[in-house]
Amino acid sequence: ISSSMQFPKSTLENPKDTQNKFIFSALGAASMMNLFRRQRDAFGLSLFDEVLRIHTPSKSSTAHYKLLLSHLEKVLNDPGELKGTQAAQVLHEIAERIHKRSLVLVFSDMMDDPARIKEVFAALQHLKHNKHEVILFHTVDRKKEVDFDYENRPHLFIDLETGEKVRLLPKEVEKEYKKQMLQLHEQITMTCLQYKIDLIEADISKGYKPILQAYLAKRSRMSV
Repeated sequence: ISSSMQFPKSTLENPKDTQNKFIFSALGAASMMNLFRRQRDAFGLSLFDEVLRIHTPSKSSTAHYKLLLSHLEKVLNDPGELKGTQAAQVLHEIAERIHKRSLVLVFSDMMDDPARIKEVFAALQHLKHNKHEVILFHTVDRKKEVDFDYENRPHLFIDLETGEKVRLLPKEVEKEYKKQMLQLHEQITMTCLQYKIDLIEADISKGYKPILQAYLAKRSRMSV
């Protein structure tokens, strides 16, 4: 629930707005929880930015499902501003607090400090070491964040987690930006392969089918 997940600017009230990454993730998580509830599987919810804000036990009841929806709704209605990310330390904490062998679904844009990305994967490896299965839904707005598809006119870019601003023409940085994003994506892909973490690119413009398919494929393999 860090502020980078609030990109692009959008609200639930205006149906013409594009979903941002958190709205997409919240609705995706809510859909998965509803599926678990119908299957009578226990499920929990963890929400974090710089610290672990919410971490619930795993239950399968309808009352529990409604409680978790209320946690998501609270953030949807009041996301806050300038909230950073400390994914590594939080994932280590979650790994220690989940006791039973579980399937862990992580919705994240992986927009952490590049210098700390190895620490994030060490924390994901901690989950694997504790015998959990992990699916990482790399949540992105591919058009804007990966393809850097902007009109070549002056834009004011704002870091949603620090408030830092820079004004520039997209073409001035497009080549270097795409190069660094490609390097990040390759690092994420190779590390997930190394640690046997299922990696799914969850493009917010592509809907929820990839998420459901990834879960069903993972569940099928776990049942064999």
